[in-house]
Amino acid sequence: MSYEQILVAREGAFVTITMNRPERRNALSLSHMQELTHAFREAGESDARGAIIAGNGPVFSAGHDFADMAGADLPFMRRLLWTCTELMETIQSIPQVVVARVHGLATAAGCQLVATADLAVAAEGAGFATPGGKGGWFCHTPLVALSRNVGRKRALEMALTGDTIDAATAREWGLVNRVVPLEELEEATNELLERATRGSALSKGIGKRGCYAQIDLDQPKAYAYAVEVMAGTSQTADAQEGMASFLEKRPPRWQNR
Repeated sequence: MSYEQILVAREGAFVTITMNRPERRNALSLSHMQELTHAFREAGESDARGAIIAGNGPVFSAGHDFADMAGADLPFMRRLLWTCTELMETIQSIPQVVVARVHGLATAAGCQLVATADLAVAAEGAGFATPGGKGGWFCHTPLVALSRNVGRKRALEMALTGDTIDAATAREWGLVNRVVPLEELEEATNELLERATRGSALSKGIGKRGCYAQIDLDQPKAYAYAVEVMAGTSQTADAQEGMASFLEKRPPRWQNR
């Protein structure tokens, strides 16, 4: 598929999906989100080991595109927001590790993208906000992802005030993993993704999905789920290879099955 609003590049084992609407501050229009969802699904079905979500221009993403939404009727708004939800769920459902590479501002649904990614690296000048709290349309859907990263009170502080937090605060609160100078952002993102994709790709993909499946269960249900998944995956070729290579003190030979 050829894309009009994103760029997709493969380098080695990693795919970089770049939002490419700098003139609109990478605002997430309906068609833009559809392209992103398609690209992530293609990455998920490929042999890539990891993916990066990035943005061209002065900011990472300004969130939903008000030019699309002003005056829109209820059926369109439902479609728009379910399309956004589909994008977020696709990012978390593909087996590859997804890292957000954040420069400039990430606001509203742009902040939601950062919170949804498995990992995130931010430039020192990055900022994060759910600004609906300062206006007339509250950031309900971004709050779903945000509250699962930073906790209820911090998420509500961001959502109710609409204020921007800086990159250092985002790291302290758990919204991003690393903060680096802008000139080191690409290298630091690649380095984190390299470390996060070591080992069996099969094991990693099951582990990612398992984390999202259990994270909102109560503890007994979470353990019941995790025990069954961990016991079941102990029978995979890669699990057995990992044990054998450790005992035999040799490098593992992953089969990814």
